[in-house]
Amino acid sequence: MSRSVRLIFSGSVAALSLGMMAAPAMAQDANVQRVEITGSSIKRATAETASPVQVISRDDLMKSGKATVAEYLQTLTADGAGSLPTGFGNGFAAGSTAISLRGLGATSTLVLLNGRRMAPFARADDGQKSFTDLSTVPMQIVERIEILKDGASSTYGADAIAGVVNIILRKDFEGLTLKGDTGISGDSDAKQHRASLTFGKGNLDTDKFNVVVNAEYSKSDMLMNSDRAGRKWIGKADLRPYGYAINTQFAGGYINGNNDANAAPTGLIRDPVTNNYVSLPGCSSLSVSSPQDPKGGCLWHHDQFRAMQPKIESINLYTRGTWQVNADTQVYAEAGYSKRDTAFAMIPPSVTPTVAFPPNAGNKAGVINYATGTGTSIVLAANHPQNPYGVPVRVRYQAFDVGASTRTANNEFNRIVLGIKGNAMGWDYDAGYTHSESKLHLDYSNMLNMAVVRDALGNPNSQYFPYYIGAQAGKNPASLYAAMVTNATSDSTTKLDIIDFKATRELMQLPGGAMGLAIGAEHRRDKLDNPSLTGTEDGSINASYVAAKGDSKVSAVFLEVLAPVIKTVELSGALRYDKYDRFSSTTPKLGAKWTPLKTFAVRGTYSEGFRAPGPAESNADSQSTGTSTVSDPVRCPGGTRLPGANASDCELQVAAVKVGDPSLKPEKSKGYTLGLVWDPFNDTSLSLDAWKIKRENEINPLPYNEAAALPTAIRADNNLTINGVVTPNTGTLLITKAPYRNSSFTEIKGIDLDVKQRVRLGDYGRATFGLTWTHIASWVRAESSTVRYQFAGTHGNCDTSNCAGTPKDKINLTGSWDLGNWNVSGVLNYRSDMKNILFEGKPCASKLADGTAAPNGCKLASFTTLDLSSRWNVNKQLQLFASINNVTDKIAPLDPLTYGGMSYNPMDASGAIGRYFKLGASYKFF
Repeated sequence: MSRSVRLIFSGSVAALSLGMMAAPAMAQDANVQRVEITGSSIKRATAETASPVQVISRDDLMKSGKATVAEYLQTLTADGAGSLPTGFGNGFAAGSTAISLRGLGATSTLVLLNGRRMAPFARADDGQKSFTDLSTVPMQIVERIEILKDGASSTYGADAIAGVVNIILRKDFEGLTLKGDTGISGDSDAKQHRASLTFGKGNLDTDKFNVVVNAEYSKSDMLMNSDRAGRKWIGKADLRPYGYAINTQFAGGYINGNNDANAAPTGLIRDPVTNNYVSLPGCSSLSVSSPQDPKGGCLWHHDQFRAMQPKIESINLYTRGTWQVNADTQVYAEAGYSKRDTAFAMIPPSVTPTVAFPPNAGNKAGVINYATGTGTSIVLAANHPQNPYGVPVRVRYQAFDVGASTRTANNEFNRIVLGIKGNAMGWDYDAGYTHSESKLHLDYSNMLNMAVVRDALGNPNSQYFPYYIGAQAGKNPASLYAAMVTNATSDSTTKLDIIDFKATRELMQLPGGAMGLAIGAEHRRDKLDNPSLTGTEDGSINASYVAAKGDSKVSAVFLEVLAPVIKTVELSGALRYDKYDRFSSTTPKLGAKWTPLKTFAVRGTYSEGFRAPGPAESNADSQSTGTSTVSDPVRCPGGTRLPGANASDCELQVAAVKVGDPSLKPEKSKGYTLGLVWDPFNDTSLSLDAWKIKRENEINPLPYNEAAALPTAIRADNNLTINGVVTPNTGTLLITKAPYRNSSFTEIKGIDLDVKQRVRLGDYGRATFGLTWTHIASWVRAESSTVRYQFAGTHGNCDTSNCAGTPKDKINLTGSWDLGNWNVSGVLNYRSDMKNILFEGKPCASKLADGTAAPNGCKLASFTTLDLSSRWNVNKQLQLFASINNVTDKIAPLDPLTYGGMSYNPMDASGAIGRYFKLGASYKFF
């Protein structure tokens, strides 16, 4: 079993202590090195516990060629839907990164730094979910990462429903090391530059102190979708060459007919006699799309403006000091600071958006439809120079003259930890205070003052009239743009303060060894202040209101027992009590491990979790408006268009208003694991774990497809004519009301397999191979006793984050060869295919122009990439390294449904960027 442990944990077992305790806790057995593993506070002689824990070593990170902790973690097989990649610039939390274990969302994955929490990112994902931004973690000083995969943790918090990611930084470094690397894509763009300095001084054994300082700087160029114009469908919004219709989700300016059109750079105006839209002249000078709209619109595509990957500049500073006061007492302090500036290029604004905001006395609905709303519609005045009809007419205009919007997100994060640990009266203890804070400044350029837009187009008495649009925009004075164009900003903060204490000791000797006990307590306070962008509070700019505010206090105590009842059986149990402002919970965790042979063990756990509603969900002052892909149940019932409806009605990007509800109840979960660890042969080890997580009273907005069927949905007035009769409330769907509620439950079942094989090659060195596989057998979300959505193997859940889907299988296959001072490593990453449906039983979500299910008969192809890296230790001081990501330059499969990437799935970003090269060096001075 010890050999199994060493192999499973890639040789890192000897270093698995979290540093939370002083001397070995079980001091009676001085010859055994005892370690503490994420998920337990009790040190033990073996790192293999009843809970499945995946350990990622520093060496694993370096061999991967990944630039950040987030990039690496998002390749793990346990990561799923709701993960936030760097390139998701259109999301609520753009500029951040996050991991979503088991696809349960970033808010159900507890991320720790050195075993303690961090302040969440200052803007909730989907306007709802608070999460830890992985971008704040310095890459070069990571010692290892431990991932607890069996759900809620009684030790760290019952809200860790999907599991725990514990990132452990180096704290005993001595010397001075400089490291730098540079990267460039095979297309000679997307450059990345990184440099780091790590300094450590002092040896705890001889000097009684150690101080570690790390500084990192990185800079990445923006990559535009248009930069991949030669990479088949990658980054393309126009999918007509692949058989799709004109009205794909990243297209605009086309005329649907039936009193419906999309905003165009020339301006489309409606003929008052026929009610058909016609384009103003000058399309060829504004749009690069070809061929043009056969119905006379001015077709344009988002890839003319949008970024694929952002421009990033960041700095990370971290220091830790440890002082051995005496043989029994150690004090320590940590300080961290991160500043990350991110910029995304987005499309120019439309002058006729539909926006949502908190209802007020002047607007009890809290929605303004600038396109067709009564009394709010923006029109071209009868005497506007570009209006040939002599009466006010509706207009659809994408303001290319204003220019593309740039969304900048500047995030500052800081964290301080002060602690003392040691042993007294037979107890090993650790106590600390943590303060952490995140400050986020958002700045969205080229936003529109809607009152000025309305006057400039439709009010002849206005000082701004007339506003020339499209090809004639050059006639406009600078004073018009000074009044009409604005930057929308917001400044958000989150604060986290924690006082914690824990202690552990032996209780008694049992037949299998010493019984261990751990106790602990924690008090924390979270504050969130996330104001919306300026101008959104009343719909006066072209963006919806997104805000959250809250202040919560939590006090908790926990107890853990480890009982080796006999030599072959180890039982463990923990109990946690949490007291929130309005709720309280008691959550147990039980575990058992049976080792009938030295080379074989069976293990299992049962745990319960509890998550109170967050401020974005429970505060009535919190509101957000998100988007998702739906099939309009009114205009496209059952996936079949009604007469006069458009193909886009069956694959529609629709907005939904979500408002906090103080009456929400907490989420509760139950988690189960059952597995084995086995050494079938010398140098071979495997672990196999089956798991299930069931989360009840789940806090979700009403599914967008259900919200679209409600009479509260806001629709355009282009109602359908059915059997010669105009049918009310059948216009194009614009926005829905999707309030938060406690859903029935989500239940996920799956299997994890981890295999390691070492091969001794004699004079040819040694090799290590590994296989990690996660299989999702079922991923069910139940909204009621009769309404259930099965997402396993489908493109859903598209109501969350970026519509990345839920593949049934993800596999990482690794290989590493060491020969003398050389190492060569490779990683094969695989995700299985997915049905291009929103959930099981739903019709195909995308179709070609001829009605054929798409792509590939309604299947998103599987995707496999190969990454290689190499290191050469020139001498004891100098190391050179290089890597190639996506060695075969594999192109990501065409994905017309996701909104997280333009025609490619965000999970397959390496296949969008293409082959990527990195070269670097590390030098240790002493």
